Amino acid sequence: MKPSTDRIRTTHTGSLPRPADMLAALHARFEGGRVDEAAYEKALARNVREIVRKQVEAGIDIVSDGECSKPSFMAYRAERIGGFEPRVPKGGMPAPGPVDPNGRDATMFPDYYRSVQEHSPFANTVRVAPRVCVAPIRYVGEKFLQRDLANLSQAMSEAGAEEGFMPSSSPIPSDANEYYKSEAEYFEAHGEAMREEYKAILAAGLYLQIDDPRMVSSWDSRKDMDLAQYRAWMQRRIEHLNHALRGLPAERIRYHTCYGVNFGPRLSDLQLEQVLDLILTIRVGAYSFEAANPRHDHEWRVAQKLKLPEGKMLIPGAVTHSNVTIEHPEGVADRIERWARAAGRENVMFGNDCGFASTAGNTEIPEAVAWAKLKALGEGARIASRRLWPD
Repeated sequence: MKPSTDRIRTTHTGSLPRPADMLAALHARFEGGRVDEAAYEKALARNVREIVRKQVEAGIDIVSDGECSKPSFMAYRAERIGGFEPRVPKGGMPAPGPVDPNGRDATMFPDYYRSVQEHSPFANTVRVAPRVCVAPIRYVGEKFLQRDLANLSQAMSEAGAEEGFMPSSSPIPSDANEYYKSEAEYFEAHGEAMREEYKAILAAGLYLQIDDPRMVSSWDSRKDMDLAQYRAWMQRRIEHLNHALRGLPAERIRYHTCYGVNFGPRLSDLQLEQVLDLILTIRVGAYSFEAANPRHDHEWRVAQKLKLPEGKMLIPGAVTHSNVTIEHPEGVADRIERWARAAGRENVMFGNDCGFASTAGNTEIPEAVAWAKLKALGEGARIASRRLWPD
């Protein structure tokens, strides 16, 4: 990743609310409706152009396609990774959601999470059946990937965006396995399939972002583990992740993890100082994580004690997905300045905490709010740049 040499550079974490026509098309495409393929592809390309243009206008330096073609990582993996079959749960398809109703936070705040379940912001999200591995895993998504790469590249050219990134799912699967004899064998096979996508994204001249929220968000569900046991679990995952990234150019890869994508009390969140040393062993050039929501706004202090490995960068969130309040640009600049002075201005760029619509149709962050937050990020970065490079 390019260092910030004369100003603060900006990006985000990938997903943006899908425009209404794309959301309707995604529902039809992934839930068994009738789809005019030619019209769908034309609408997708048009919406990606608009999404990239609006990022550039907001002041975002490294842009994405907003994950416009991906209803969720579960849905997009179903389209691109073979060897699995869908299994519809008894009682039908429930609305997806990021919160474990038996997790640490829900146990502490049952009244809040009961209300979330009764008035779920995920009620209109695109639903896909859970999958089970039943055959050798292989990558089968070449045509979809090449389409997305072409759409993003064309949109960047038209909007004048110099740099772009494309998120890709973690090499570690979350689906059940009925084929491979061991977890290690299953993980390696899945990682080898995902490497095909990683290599294609890099070959297209884009930055690759590995999306792996479960690395730290799983803590909420793993009530069977104390912190030492959880860190050991993380280390095993990191070994598999690094194996999948072997030989790829670390300087062109960024890693994103988060504590959760939901509105909520979030008292169960881990703290950055409890996991950052492990995350920095992942063989990438930059690390994206939450730093703007009220449970993590203090964590710039961790950077004061950090000796960042040479060639590594941090991408703290400077605006958050965890509420709809639009951050004031001066407040964003304050947050950026604290991190830049703590970690070194050349060692940071800034984004948002996590995706504004990791699952298409989630209504927690409306489209207009997401764009206003990105605009606040761009304006805040310009203000912070004047403070940090006063000459």
